[in-house]
Amino acid sequence: MANSQFDLFLHEATYADHASESSLDRDRLYGLYTSWCFVNEQPTGTESSFWAAMKHKVSVRRNGLRMKGPAAADYILSSYPRLV
Repeated sequence: MANSQFDLFLHEATYADHASESSLDRDRLYGLYTSWCFVNEQPTGTESSFWAAMKHKVSVRRNGLRMKGPAAADYILSSYPRLV
């Protein structure tokens, strides 16, 4: 999977908020990625390829990342169906 897909995902679906004490954990970050792939009609890479790429881009712990954009809405609605 090309490195650029993961860069584009981070750019379009996340933003850094280092002042916040909350961060996206592993499950939420990968879930957001799968939602981003769905929304953008992109093939979803394997979880192992995702984490291999993220290893060089973000810290898994206290990364300061927050969700944004259409992928965030898709992820939230998919995770909490009672909101619909």
